Amino acid sequence: MDTGLNGKVALVTGASRGIGAAIARQLAAEGAALVINYREAHEAAERVAAEIRARGGRALTLRADVTDGRAVDRMVVETVAALGGLDVLVNNAGISGGRREVADVTPELWRQVMAVDLDAVYLCCHATIPHLRRRGGGRIVNVAARVGLAGIAGFAPYAAAKGGVIAFTKSLAKELARDRITVNAVVPGATRTDFISFMTPEQLEAAARVIPAGRLAEPEDVARVVVFLASAQAEYLTGEAVGVLGGQ
Repeated sequence: MDTGLNGKVALVTGASRGIGAAIARQLAAEGAALVINYREAHEAAERVAAEIRARGGRALTLRADVTDGRAVDRMVVETVAALGGLDVLVNNAGISGGRREVADVTPELWRQVMAVDLDAVYLCCHATIPHLRRRGGGRIVNVAARVGLAGIAGFAPYAAAKGGVIAFTKSLAKELARDRITVNAVVPGATRTDFISFMTPEQLEAAARVIPAGRLAEPEDVARVVVFLASAQAEYLTGEAVGVLGGQ
């Protein structure tokens, strides 16, 4: 299948590890030049970039706090300057905020989760859209989560933010469809990354048992769906929240 990604430029936020790193590797394997965004994990981001380069791809790392509008604007400008344009934005950066009941969620924690998981999606889209329009089209893929559809006790801020990402995705898709810019979300369930490192082996086994596929998702499972949504094959697919849930 020709993905049409060869020669395209992609920016992936929070791409130093986990799902973001897997997305960067998969896009690079299809011929896209990658910008690997990170906030603090410089060495990890450089390892992902070095791996892509070792396989013949193009990759650079850019540090930016995606909750800071000025930093996001600089990151996008630097991406265009370094790689000649921007065609694909993947909003992957996120935090869970930890497990606690709403009565124990401070206003500061609520704002932190909203800033990283929802505000940053808006900021990155806002900075990127003019460049996609200049390219005559492009792709935006937002990484949401199953909790944004179903909710989960103990993670209300995270669920609220990811639900917001899904609603934002659907609204933005309607705005940008005539610009040949598609906007979709991927909705992973429990995925085997350090994001779920708080779970015990017994809890992981229990989580896998309720998934019809019989296992947790791997980062690569999510990354393959992102690559499809970023590809030429998905040019008529927009405003969708695509579950990567193993049938759950």
